[in-house]
Amino acid sequence: MKLKKCALILSLSLPISVLMAQESKQFEELQQQVRKLQQMQENSEQTQLEQRRLIEALSRQLADLTQQKSSMTSTNANIVRSELSSNATNAATPAIPPVSAPAWSATQPITIARAGSSYMNMSFDAVMAVGGSTAKDPSAYLELGDHDPSKNGFSLRNAEISLDGAVDPYFNGFANIVFKLDNHNETSAELEEAFLQSTSLPGNLQLKAGQFFANFGRQNSQHPHSWAFVDQPIILGRAFGPDGLRNIGAQLSWLAPTPFYTELFLGVFDGQGGTAFSFRNTGAMDALGVDRYHGHATTDRTVGGVQDLLFVPRWASSFELTEHQTLVTGASVALAPNDTGADSRTEIYGLDAYWKWKPSQANAGYPFVSWQTEALYRRFGAGADPLAPTPLQAETLRDWGFYSQVLWGFKPRWVAGLRGEYANGNSGQNDANEVFRGQRTRISPALTFYPSEFSKVRLQYNLDHGEHFGDEHSVWLQLEFMLGAHGAHKF
Repeated sequence: MKLKKCALILSLSLPISVLMAQESKQFEELQQQVRKLQQMQENSEQTQLEQRRLIEALSRQLADLTQQKSSMTSTNANIVRSELSSNATNAATPAIPPVSAPAWSATQPITIARAGSSYMNMSFDAVMAVGGSTAKDPSAYLELGDHDPSKNGFSLRNAEISLDGAVDPYFNGFANIVFKLDNHNETSAELEEAFLQSTSLPGNLQLKAGQFFANFGRQNSQHPHSWAFVDQPIILGRAFGPDGLRNIGAQLSWLAPTPFYTELFLGVFDGQGGTAFSFRNTGAMDALGVDRYHGHATTDRTVGGVQDLLFVPRWASSFELTEHQTLVTGASVALAPNDTGADSRTEIYGLDAYWKWKPSQANAGYPFVSWQTEALYRRFGAGADPLAPTPLQAETLRDWGFYSQVLWGFKPRWVAGLRGEYANGNSGQNDANEVFRGQRTRISPALTFYPSEFSKVRLQYNLDHGEHFGDEHSVWLQLEFMLGAHGAHKF
């Protein structure tokens, strides 16, 4: 009897157990489905959030581009200037093939301030060098430029903060602040450029005003990071001094309505100080405390009229020789008084040319071949100096010279270059003590590698020969890095 009862209970409990197991399984499946639905909902919400963030970011970028575009002029003059400035085949800074980058692109300038249609971008560029020369002190008579390598070993002669932006619908603003280390690693700073440039003048006109490089020739207006070689050409240093020709003033330019690009410039500057090297420049103080330039005593002349200002007219034209070749030619003049006498004046004349070949199948701008040359002539009228340790008569110092350089972009990121230079002048009464005079030649082969558009490595050898120092050999390794992005440079 008991066995029958147990069997009956067992027979009834089995279906119940099976039923409970099935219900448990269904419960778990329902829980899993609920969790999946919840996860899907969370993913959907996250996706929507990311989409909203992306839409907001793209909207901000579109607003930035719209505001920047609204500040640009619609005149043909500025359209042509923009096309020439943004040409990616600049000889000094050739196009670099794209490299992988994170979501944030450093190719865009760093915008640090914005108010309505105005904005300001900022970038930083540092150029340093290491190397040596057979000259004990290269800066004494070899490397006379303010941004050239200044000593054997390491030197950093240009660390530049660049600012630019739209001021309002009528002007853009630009500024360059440069820091340098001297031979004792002491830091100095200078306001290299700070100027306004118009965006909406009629008649193909453009106005520029402030402190800026004079538009003389091709290289004078370029910053060191855009040079094709480590140091500045000898003849430019002889005519314009260590800092180049830059000063406070204004420039008016006009784009002529010709079938090819032709632009005329007229710059008017204060013409005073070391950055007006050949003009109203008092020079350096001698052991007796007298300021002298080319050995002649100077007097700090002030502006008494228009005749005391520095005038820099320039003409430039561009021609498409073929589908693959471009030629740019120019002529420049600089006229102003100097400080060696009440009626002493200086005249500088220059011719320049730039030619470039690039095939239609070029990969990121490579291969290419470019040739650039400039020739200058300076006439410096020096006043008499009867009180000099050795009395000096009035004299006219004449200097002339040229540089010519070829660049070959033989494969992406690699550019080989060769530059030849010559400078000379008539004999002056103080030439024995003047490093900026006398006959001089220099040959400079160079090889540049661009790891990306934000850095470069350059190796250069100089063979120098000078009337006052004989032969000297130098080897320089230059390294540059950039944060942010500089504006486009002149083609």
